[in-house]
Amino acid sequence: MVPIFRRFALPFAMLALPLPAVAQGFENLEMLDNRVAAALGANIGEPGGATTPIDRRLRLQACPQPVDIAEPIAGAIAVRCVPLGWRIRVSLVPSAETRQVAANAPAHPQARPEPVVRRGDQIELVAMTSSFSVSTMAVAEQDGAPGDRIRVRTERRAAPVIGQVLSDGRVALPGFN
Repeated sequence: MVPIFRRFALPFAMLALPLPAVAQGFENLEMLDNRVAAALGANIGEPGGATTPIDRRLRLQACPQPVDIAEPIAGAIAVRCVPLGWRIRVSLVPSAETRQVAANAPAHPQARPEPVVRRGDQIELVAMTSSFSVSTMAVAEQDGAPGDRIRVRTERRAAPVIGQVLSDGRVALPGFN
């Protein structure tokens, strides 16, 4: 005679085992590949399509609504799940149009503007709004021309912050206008 505990232990132990990825609510990456191909009008590996399938090691939480597929920018598209906040970038195979534009581009890009901030310079780090501004002194960790984003430190042991170089040599914190 088998004790009742042993007879029911196996089914209950199986309930404690991890469920497959699909049952845990992960995004179906094969279906995501198909959505990307449909949005681009080209299959994986074709000109204008994704270069490779989405990495199968990703474990994205299943999106409660259809994913948002953005327009191609800089040789890639962004696939987003807005409610959950995840986003992945999918690289694209250049299309014939993209190759033609690249072939007609000038051989030498425009010369970069001269840096107004040099690494090691003491600069003024500012946070500006329409009604006030706050500033402190910091040290630049990178060279920067107007409009560049560079790392600066307010103290030697402080974590660096990233700011945008202004034409007058100050560095503005992002998010303040």
